Amino acid sequence: MPPDAPPPPSRLSELLPELGRRTLVMGILNVTPDSFSDGGRFEGVEAARAQAAALTEDGAHILDIGGESTRPGHTPVPAAEEQARVLPVIEAIAPGLSVPISIDTYKASTAAAALKAGATIVNDVWGLQREPDIARVAADHGAPVIVMHNRETIDGSLDIVADMLRFFERSLDIARRAGIADGDIVLDPGIGFGKSWAQHLEALRRLPEIRALGFPLLVGVSRKSLLGRLHDRETAPRDRLVGSLAAHVLAGSLGADIVRVHDVAPHVEALRVLDAVMRPDAASGSLHG
Repeated sequence: MPPDAPPPPSRLSELLPELGRRTLVMGILNVTPDSFSDGGRFEGVEAARAQAAALTEDGAHILDIGGESTRPGHTPVPAAEEQARVLPVIEAIAPGLSVPISIDTYKASTAAAALKAGATIVNDVWGLQREPDIARVAADHGAPVIVMHNRETIDGSLDIVADMLRFFERSLDIARRAGIADGDIVLDPGIGFGKSWAQHLEALRRLPEIRALGFPLLVGVSRKSLLGRLHDRETAPRDRLVGSLAAHVLAGSLGADIVRVHDVAPHVEALRVLDAVMRPDAASGSLHG
């Protein structure tokens, strides 16, 4: 190949050809009994299949399937149990699905099984650092990775963005040593994970500093308790749609390329307006009326 030839397209750009041209929506499909918002609603293949169809019909660009709740105070589950939840669902829906599936796991064995079953992206809430072999698994399958910042403990005295930059440096080293190209890496600041309430807001406010690393950003604030603290009354997760929309539109305006959500249709509509302002060349062809 001539030295000035462009690099081959990344697997990520093949799976998500509109990445960077518009703000993409990742639809959440939890097949767990204990997720904080919709635990138990989509257990079983038929319930999950119906929800997958609904999310894609509403406009999701990716489906994120998880078999272990990662909410605060969650109970970890063995890999075999996690796989028993997710693999039948992936095998059932992947063949007819028009969008890629990401497997939401930090376990290398679950990632390997899910990628064999039909998932094509690995979404690791521990940024490849809990089980670093997950990076080799992703590389072996040519799967892009989503690398999320996380912490075992909350330390409100930290400069949380500086902590994220150090964390991502370690994660990127793991990914690169495993053979994952930079073009197949997405970063996630981990809103709702290992941070104080003030640090969650600080992380959102300073998204451009993470975006400056040169990688696409994914942000997920959907229905999270930090939004509930901004209400003047007690709210259940399902009552936090307006706050979720506000947080994700803000994140998109500050550099997020993907938002991870429970409520796909209203986010697609809201982000279409954002993109019309922030990415007018790409958005102009999708607006009607």
